[in-house]
Amino acid sequence: MTKIRTRYAPSPTGRMHVGNLRSALYEFLVAKHEGGDFMLRIEDTDQERFVEGAVEIIYRTLEKTGLIHDEGPDKDGGFGPYVQSERMKTGIYMKYAKELVDKGEAYYCFCDKERLESLRQSIDMGGATKEITVYDKHCLGLSKEEVEANLAEGKPFVIRQNNPTEGTTTFHDELYGDITVDNSELDDMILIKSDGYPTYNFANVVDDHTMGITHVVRGNEYLSSSPKYNRLYDAFGWEVPTYIHLPLITDENHKKLSKRSGHSSFEDLIEQGFLTEAVVNYIALLGWSPEDNREIFTLDELIEKFDYRRISKSPAVFDIQKLKWMNGEYLKAMDFDKFYELAEPYLKEALTKEFDFKKIAAMVKTRIEIFPDIAGLVDFFNELPEYDTVMYAHKKMKTTEESSLEVLKELLPRLEAQDEYTNDALYALLMKYVEEKGCKNGYAIWPLRTAVSGKQMTPAGATEIMEIIGKDETIARVKKGIELLEAKLA
Repeated sequence: MTKIRTRYAPSPTGRMHVGNLRSALYEFLVAKHEGGDFMLRIEDTDQERFVEGAVEIIYRTLEKTGLIHDEGPDKDGGFGPYVQSERMKTGIYMKYAKELVDKGEAYYCFCDKERLESLRQSIDMGGATKEITVYDKHCLGLSKEEVEANLAEGKPFVIRQNNPTEGTTTFHDELYGDITVDNSELDDMILIKSDGYPTYNFANVVDDHTMGITHVVRGNEYLSSSPKYNRLYDAFGWEVPTYIHLPLITDENHKKLSKRSGHSSFEDLIEQGFLTEAVVNYIALLGWSPEDNREIFTLDELIEKFDYRRISKSPAVFDIQKLKWMNGEYLKAMDFDKFYELAEPYLKEALTKEFDFKKIAAMVKTRIEIFPDIAGLVDFFNELPEYDTVMYAHKKMKTTEESSLEVLKELLPRLEAQDEYTNDALYALLMKYVEEKGCKNGYAIWPLRTAVSGKQMTPAGATEIMEIIGKDETIARVKKGIELLEAKLA
């Protein structure tokens, strides 16, 4: 068997889109599952869309996600150059385009802008109208002498693929099976542009073949281009690679995932407090599922389990809530020291006073899904928020505003007399009160927790909170609770 070789071939146009990261991940997994090679190639022939610094983003993202390439611009495996603009300087694209011209599979086109504009036509795209240009093979009829004269004169030209207008072309995709298209639908796409650069489609075919790529993994928006790719492979007499076209990724409204969603790129997600491992895990499941429907995977486990035949053809929905859930599972399982290292900046930003940050980190570790959640969970440590005394009434705890006022008034002198403000000592104080009162734990704990936090939901119990805020603040907050309840019940 031929060793599997896949490639990730991004264009340096900005941040790495979630769809591009999934392509890279699947290409990596397809290769590594079979012990193959994963290659990085930079496709920078579209100079108008080139963004400064985007190549560095590609390297940084691949390294951070663990998608380590075996070959690339920084790791020559004998198939370089690995950057298309550098490959172009070798003359490779023009050489192969001229070979197709000699075979009658391509031709020089000298049509000017005005003539091409005259060929524009409107087509109905299911209610919407789209303007397209279908080339009429006008320059295919030029004699060899006319072509040479135009070239000698320095007339601008492109080189077009010469596709048949009759019959059909069939190609095979691993997920979609055999797909047949009428050749009348295949326009004579440009292979070499007027600036001498190859088009994306042509450079792709030449590079994939000359670099020994066996499996091409890409989005299914390229399905319609595949017959033209195959005709190029056949024209050269080259072996066609295995095609794996991936389903579209949509947002929760089943629209194409766009930059406006705020989470369309890997860097967006990291900035929003998601863990790299969780993002990679989640993106792996956007279109693929294992036999056992398991959801949490390390990258090594993905390599072992990944079978591209289990990729779905249906669009994959990017559900930000599902990603948050998964991120929370990663946080729960994380080593505490590692968690604290990552959580500390968020704690320091949220808390304006000096507290035991490690104890607070331990409180929130299993209660957050992403790090920015920390602020809303711990803000009450800074100062008691304004709250409504109806919170003191709790059906399950069998508390009312009246009973809560009584509990707080009875606990206040005990708390004032207590010197040791540790969780254990305070809990012992509280349990002694419960025993003497002959009530359930919640009957006393609920009013106290409400008084010291001013919140219905807290990351810790009353005594843990009191240990953090200390004696003076605890007593001040309990007095405030008494004051609010007395005013309400007066």
